[in-house]
Amino acid sequence: MIDSPSNPAMAQTGTLFQPVFSGLLASLVGFASSFAIILQGFDAVGATQAQAASGLFALCLGMALVGIIMSAMTKMPISIAWSTPGAALLIATGAVQGGFPAAVGAFIVAAALVVAAGFWRPFGRAVAAIPMPLASAMLAGILFNLCLAPVRAVAELPALALPIILVWAITLRFARIWAVPAAVGVSAVMIAISTELPADLFANAWPAPVLVVPTLNLDALVGIALPLFVVTMASQNIPGLAVLRTNGYHPDVKPIFVSTGIVSAIGGLLGGQLINLAAITAALCAGPEAHPDKAKRYIAAITAGFAYIVFALGAGIAAAFISAAPPILIEAVAGLALIGALANALVGSVADDDLRLPAILTFVTAASGLTLFGIGAAFWGLIAGGALHALLKTKKAAI
Repeated sequence: MIDSPSNPAMAQTGTLFQPVFSGLLASLVGFASSFAIILQGFDAVGATQAQAASGLFALCLGMALVGIIMSAMTKMPISIAWSTPGAALLIATGAVQGGFPAAVGAFIVAAALVVAAGFWRPFGRAVAAIPMPLASAMLAGILFNLCLAPVRAVAELPALALPIILVWAITLRFARIWAVPAAVGVSAVMIAISTELPADLFANAWPAPVLVVPTLNLDALVGIALPLFVVTMASQNIPGLAVLRTNGYHPDVKPIFVSTGIVSAIGGLLGGQLINLAAITAALCAGPEAHPDKAKRYIAAITAGFAYIVFALGAGIAAAFISAAPPILIEAVAGLALIGALANALVGSVADDDLRLPAILTFVTAASGLTLFGIGAAFWGLIAGGALHALLKTKKAAI
């Protein structure tokens, strides 16, 4: 359902160029701001360069497919993105027993949980019942160490890191949306002039899908699948729906969750993780900048989908360049890209007085890097915070 425009006369103005430009801008910002995080996440859980390129390729095609079809069917700007918080989780979790095939198995299970949230409403409501401050605190804990990377980069490679951070800060002041893409561009220049790149770096740059046979591993299921599902729902799907509703769109969530879950599972066989509703870049397609007429903004999301097909063809080049770069610089750019998400997560985690202490416990546990029984800190953070919240609720009820 689409709310009627408040000013029908205004809805008649605007040109087709507006939604097309907004869609191209949304896709460019979305890809340039976080593709390094996506590739670093794949690398952290054991993917080879070819598998990482294949995973990025699968994600881009999946985002394009679902975004184009859902937007065309609903006539709403259903913008689809990869799970950047999910990639941050992979970086924080690191290698799991069973290697990349076990991680892929976890991706597919997480995708199945998204489908279940769409089909079975009680399950979706149960997920929504997880206190948002605890989910935000878990995300903040995942992001915290990653956001320290720019500081570590200044200590290790000041001549390379400082220009990147300076350009990011200056661009943030004048054109916030371009801050991270600008930092990515400067980092590419710094890497090119300071690193001796292999002569055959781009010899196999054309993306080649690589089939990954998934395996099921309890450590990966609990340490990756469950936290990946939670952070994707809490940090991408729910905010994405909020952006749409704020701009007057009220889509049925079932086909969105089911389609993104199924396509994520298929893409998982090629190394991809989850796709979901876009949150930050969704505003570029759903807001009035895309077109004064709400009924025409879906063109922006369709345009973004076709742009992601083009970006998919560059997945091999992106993976090759990232693999040749100094890891600390890639981590620094990823950290800059995630600072905004960290700030939002920290604010959300302490917004509720009654949940503040459980949220802080969730945050410090998730940020600790703790691993118990092969299960990462993100899961234990949610368990610790949830247990304290339940205990405090029991005490309050007794009073």
